[in-house]
Amino acid sequence: MKTTHVFLFSAILSGTVAFAAPTKNIGHDVDFKSGDGTTLKGTYFAAAKPGPGVLLFHQSNRTRKSWDDLAAQLAAVGIHVLTLDSRAHGESGGKYDTEANRTAYWKTWWPSDLDAAFQYLSSQPGVNREVIGAGGAGNLGVESVVETARRHPAQVKSLVLLSGETVRSGMEFLHQASQLPQLYVMDDNDEYPPTQEEMKLLYITASSPIKKLVHYSQTEDAPWLWYETFLDSGKVPAKGGHGTDMFKPHPELPGIIVDWFKSTLLGTPALPLADTLASPQVLNQLNFGGIVGIAEVKQQLLEARKKDPQAQLFPEVTAESIGEDFQRDGDAKTALEVFTLVEIAYPQSADVQSDLADAHLANGEKDMAREHAQRALSLLDSHAAPASSWSDTEERRGEIRKAAEETLKKASEKQ
Repeated sequence: MKTTHVFLFSAILSGTVAFAAPTKNIGHDVDFKSGDGTTLKGTYFAAAKPGPGVLLFHQSNRTRKSWDDLAAQLAAVGIHVLTLDSRAHGESGGKYDTEANRTAYWKTWWPSDLDAAFQYLSSQPGVNREVIGAGGAGNLGVESVVETARRHPAQVKSLVLLSGETVRSGMEFLHQASQLPQLYVMDDNDEYPPTQEEMKLLYITASSPIKKLVHYSQTEDAPWLWYETFLDSGKVPAKGGHGTDMFKPHPELPGIIVDWFKSTLLGTPALPLADTLASPQVLNQLNFGGIVGIAEVKQQLLEARKKDPQAQLFPEVTAESIGEDFQRDGDAKTALEVFTLVEIAYPQSADVQSDLADAHLANGEKDMAREHAQRALSLLDSHAAPASSWSDTEERRGEIRKAAEETLKKASEKQ
């Protein structure tokens, strides 16, 4: 990665994600029945070709219509989408007017409704029922997303969670779902505090390093006025900081969500990688654990790869930055250990091959320096893979090429 420190910000916050423009609503309204015969109302957005599906659950003080533009954008990129009005909300049937109804809602009807929605989406023509995503807003939506993933763990491959929380069974599921991609979005201007603190708890509870946090920060949190509920939502004026209401003050957010589902469900351009904020223990081992800590992380990675060959425990760019710090400090031996570990995790990265070449040269190992420099150049020339997991711009490729060529020249010079 060469020369200067790279302060890693998520691509979704640094402007590298394309903003999705509003798309014409191409959905059509559908009806389907829950287990007790109650009719649920949804809108189905069919993609033009076979592909994955996404379920979108609204917050309790909104309806499925709050997802219309985003759902159309997802359909436009090849993802089939079902939005639905939860029971007793919007145009769906069911009641929530007595204590008995409310108890039955959560204990019996709600799980049945989630399964009915999942089955409807996954049974549609062209939908790959083995690759399903779920997005939810507010407490009701986030609860529904997590419970759907918990009930269908083999099929649900990606989550988007906006401004909500979940019960203990959901927390336990997120803590165990070690490779489930998750995008978290929150705003300090949320009119239902302490939602943002609940979102932070979910984020640190989730064990998967394949997660991103979009945090719209404010100088102070909104005051607490009342709970998020559709029965008396008028008690709390909307401020644009909760759930899908965030789309208006943050017009880039729908594009972030579209790109998240594209990368996690369609695999374009690549599966999201481990996030720096999601990998503190591993990164601290690399940074402060010495040779022993690096060896421990290597063993953890090898064990994780036995369960999932694609597993990643740390982002390439952050680990490379740690290795560079050691090298700048004159500890070329530890730097080499870090870069060797990064090579195991990211073997097709020309960037890490260039780092290895530089580290071997600093350790006086000219043959190895030449070997890795040539490997970096070969990877760049082949265009078989991006220059690194975090960048493939022509500018970045040029810097890697320049560094590898300089190292190759130095390693080939005679004493």
